[in-house]
Amino acid sequence: MADHLEASVTLSSDPASVSAARAYVANVLAEWGLPGDTEAADTIRLIVSELATNAVQHTFGLSPTFTVDVALDRDEHLRIGVTDSHPRFPKRLPAAVQQDNGRGMVIIRWLTAESGGRLRVHPTREGGKTVSIELPWTVPARPPVTAVGQQEP
Repeated sequence: MADHLEASVTLSSDPASVSAARAYVANVLAEWGLPGDTEAADTIRLIVSELATNAVQHTFGLSPTFTVDVALDRDEHLRIGVTDSHPRFPKRLPAAVQQDNGRGMVIIRWLTAESGGRLRVHPTREGGKTVSIELPWTVPARPPVTAVGQQEP
């Protein structure tokens, strides 16, 4: 694989864009060799869903779009960032047990740490922010292929 791969998509800040962001990242990672049926792929899809949901819900209509960037460096580090044009950084909200929201950043932080990664939030030059995660790239080894083209059990 190449030393550095990148992919990016800009979507409207609309609830339907959350599933589009998730599907986009899943497709890119599948092209880069991460099977969609792995725990790592499930974790990444959930993180992207939470990041995109935050970009849609918490910009209060002040960011008409958000951008999802995906980068893979030297088959070692995967970075996924979601950028919007709203200047307010995410903050932990008090989440009562019966609330349906307010736990997105807690979920992202926990899943990222559990996967051996880190979460960062930084301002953009344009006055918005990027919330990004970096994870170790742990593509599962594929079973060896036999001489007749069939995978070994």
